[in-house]
Amino acid sequence: MASTTDTPVTPPTTGNYAAILALGLIWGGTFMVVAVALRGYGPVTVATARTTLGAVALLALVWAMRRPFPKVTAPTVTFVLSIGVLTTALPFMLLSWGQQYVPSAFAGLSMAVLPLFVLPLAHWLVPGDRLSLRKAGGFGLGLVGALVLLGPGIAAAGDGDLLALGRVACIAASVSYAVGSILTRRCPPIDGMWLSALTLVVGTVILLPAMLATEGIPGPAPALQMGAIVFLGLVPTAFAALLRVQVIRSAGPSFMTLVNYQVPVWSMLFGTLVLSETLPARFYLALALIACGLAISQSKRRPRPT
Repeated sequence: MASTTDTPVTPPTTGNYAAILALGLIWGGTFMVVAVALRGYGPVTVATARTTLGAVALLALVWAMRRPFPKVTAPTVTFVLSIGVLTTALPFMLLSWGQQYVPSAFAGLSMAVLPLFVLPLAHWLVPGDRLSLRKAGGFGLGLVGALVLLGPGIAAAGDGDLLALGRVACIAASVSYAVGSILTRRCPPIDGMWLSALTLVVGTVILLPAMLATEGIPGPAPALQMGAIVFLGLVPTAFAALLRVQVIRSAGPSFMTLVNYQVPVWSMLFGTLVLSETLPARFYLALALIACGLAISQSKRRPRPT
């Protein structure tokens, strides 16, 4: 799907809303699947396998569909490299590493913070996505929720506390996704399927040497963990990447953040019901604050009666 950097945000379609619903369920369950995969593999291996399988799947798809390779220009290469780092390599690594120390529900809930960072960035970089007073108020309320989510003892991250560092890693992944969403919207015209495939290739090129240097070549694991790896590469990575790019480039990054209403809810449900995770009360308070902030920022002003 081609787009230009100055194309204004268009009203969301029914298809956009359907894609958001699907992404919410897929990504909401991803953190549970990552937690399962980490029982058999190291965090770098999980991130690398996820990225590599996704890249192979999408490259095979664009080859089978005979989609022409995008025109190579300096701006396009720069954007593809940047998006690849910020939406695959960095967040996948941060989430996999952080989930060694925090519940999967925390990782999912941290994704709800993403729109807090998209709002101010979109104000300056995306035509038609202005940061109004109402959006700023929602940003502030959601930021309070993010601080509640991080919880007490977060200052210990500077002292090497792994639990605190795991929390920071998950929030940092959310920030990385936010910046990547803005760059995706601003990317020069390029086929959407190729953009998804190439950004995963970038992630693979970065993560594969890191895996070989730190964890080596992965060996066999129980069927459940191996199945989790395959699922991560094909569904929330390859398939969801296509949906994500389509939504961002047609309806804008701010609309894309609506998926974050669902992701934390699904991740908390999967974490408690499937993985039997025990969640502290502040998780629910943080979810309420962030959801209210999102609702305020996404609501539309009612016209005054004449």
